[in-house]
Amino acid sequence: MSSCVLQAEKKTVDGDLHPDANGKDPSPGGQTEGSKWQRPRLSRKSLMKCCLVKWIIASTTQQGPDSSDNDFELSMVRHQPEGLDQLQAQTKFTRKELQSLYRGFKNECPSGLVDEETFKLIYSQFFPQGDATTYAHFLFNAFDMDRNGSIRFEDFVIGLSVLLRGSVTEKLRWAFNLYDINKDGYVTKEEMLAIMTSIYDMMGRYTLPSLREDSPFEHVEKFFQKMDRNRDGVVTIDEFIETCQKDESIMASMQLFENVI
Repeated sequence: MSSCVLQAEKKTVDGDLHPDANGKDPSPGGQTEGSKWQRPRLSRKSLMKCCLVKWIIASTTQQGPDSSDNDFELSMVRHQPEGLDQLQAQTKFTRKELQSLYRGFKNECPSGLVDEETFKLIYSQFFPQGDATTYAHFLFNAFDMDRNGSIRFEDFVIGLSVLLRGSVTEKLRWAFNLYDINKDGYVTKEEMLAIMTSIYDMMGRYTLPSLREDSPFEHVEKFFQKMDRNRDGVVTIDEFIETCQKDESIMASMQLFENVI
């Protein structure tokens, strides 16, 4: 599949991924209300930086465009996704984008479900220089909202929509859910360190600039101190969002985090 990934970046797929739900790029310098985070241009090129999108589109490219797939073919899929119109209303993807994403998803996951091992395979291929196992585990759990060990296409594409096209607040809520490993509604320093360490492990020890082994701990110490405003040892979602939106260094770190989705 790695060769397909390389091809995917060079080919245009039927049902191409468009910049946004209206087929237009937002203004490149647009400020998001209540934040100093520059909203990125939502071009196809930026979308293709997403590992999960690369995985899906690579599969679609490998399979080749098929007009019979232009509307969801669900008769052979055990877990049928919701109607296309409903998914379009729930996400910020166009009809063609959803068709393209589903075609690739169905090709890779004929059962209509993706499991954790698939996530580990995807990220090990995109980050061969490091160990992506733990990060893939945490990311999978963030997508697996009902905690049943598998992700349906609907949940997969709704999560992607937030990560790629959501507002700053929506993205931060999703990031909080990732850091909240045990899903108790709070983020501890240990949870934040576990996520940060998994990202550093995945990026590898041979990246440039080189990553020091104490870097995750230093980042967490600095960020957690800013976020835990009432010093009770945990960070709430309100503390997390408010601190991120007001602190440029944390927001810059969050933007970097988007490169490993």
